[in-house]
Amino acid sequence: MSEGISQPDQPEAVAGEGKDLFSKFDDIIHTREALLASGVEDPFNLVMEKVLSPTRAVCNGRDTILLGTYNYMGMTFDPDVIEAGKQALADFGSGTTGSRVLNGTYQGHKACEEALKEFYAMDHAMVFSTGYQANLGIISTIAGKGDYIVLDIDSHASIWDGCAMGNAEVVPFKHNDIEAMEKRLRRIPEGAGKLVVLEGVYSMLGDIAPLKEMIAVAKKYGAMVLVDEAHSMGFIGPNGRGVAEEQGCLEDVDFVIGTFSKSVGTVGGFCVSNHPKFEIMRLVCRPYVFTASLPPSVVATAATSIRKLMHGGNKRAHLWENSKRLHGGLTGMGFTLGTTEPQSAIVAVIMPDLERGAAMWEALLHEGLYVNLARPPATPANMTLLRCSLCAEHSEEEVETILGMFERAGKAVGII
Repeated sequence: MSEGISQPDQPEAVAGEGKDLFSKFDDIIHTREALLASGVEDPFNLVMEKVLSPTRAVCNGRDTILLGTYNYMGMTFDPDVIEAGKQALADFGSGTTGSRVLNGTYQGHKACEEALKEFYAMDHAMVFSTGYQANLGIISTIAGKGDYIVLDIDSHASIWDGCAMGNAEVVPFKHNDIEAMEKRLRRIPEGAGKLVVLEGVYSMLGDIAPLKEMIAVAKKYGAMVLVDEAHSMGFIGPNGRGVAEEQGCLEDVDFVIGTFSKSVGTVGGFCVSNHPKFEIMRLVCRPYVFTASLPPSVVATAATSIRKLMHGGNKRAHLWENSKRLHGGLTGMGFTLGTTEPQSAIVAVIMPDLERGAAMWEALLHEGLYVNLARPPATPANMTLLRCSLCAEHSEEEVETILGMFERAGKAVGII
């Protein structure tokens, strides 16, 4: 405060009367308390005591089919993947205890990036400690003050957080609306830096973006394009490179973001690019520079998994069959789904409200099935969803069993 400027009298602060900084969460606290008071099991505190395979675990003491893990290609128990992790743990220890730009780059990190470059047939690859950090780091670094980010309103939290951290002007548009996106781009001042951020598969409803048309519009207005393929990498496209590959526009994408925690079956994130200046990101991207690098065992499992996914055509075909079977079966029973046709490995079942959604989630758990309960504000249009994430290791018989569980639970709760 500047000296010499008089200030109005302020009431003297009383010790212990400061604002409770947790008061902003009161609505969520009350919603949670009311939900648990109804007697339902806590949907957000499930414990897996033992994981038996990519598709089964002991959850809250029950033998359970897993239908909510994002383990799309079932790589978590692949023998080659596990062996690579064990060997790296023995050879290099449990962690790097350092950043990639200091002591945290081991040969395994470079091998993992080489695997990604080969997988995507791109010039550059950069591995982050999580998928969240990949979006946070890349978006906040390439689009800053004075630049504009045009993004889908349903974008993942990590994308929104990357926008906020970079302090760019954020211009959202209606979900998957090409015309709305073009209107936003048209209004941006001539000569301004522009980044369009899209996702291949949107994780809440499992729907895909019309990337080919959207990217063409973005390029028409001189924007760079970033596509998050977290929920499509490994599965969608002839080589598993995602929706952009499937729609024939991957060469027009400037940055592809992905994660290791879905199809790759471990943890970590990445960005691949053909931009000739991309390597400078290693020195200017704060979430990369100031974070400890992934443990050697993790990058070893990731690299092994990525290389195996290059030859995962049979798995991809089986996963598509699983998605079609589950989607068709649930539709036939009368459930309302997030998409009219199966578009990805995610099948979202729309619930009437949170209370009945939680009751349905619990009824399925008692049947021996785990799915994800998703609720507002994370979901679009304030929907409550049961998100089913299929795996290439689910057998045809398991999918039929799952359908039977949904039918019994749905009738018991009164949803169908």
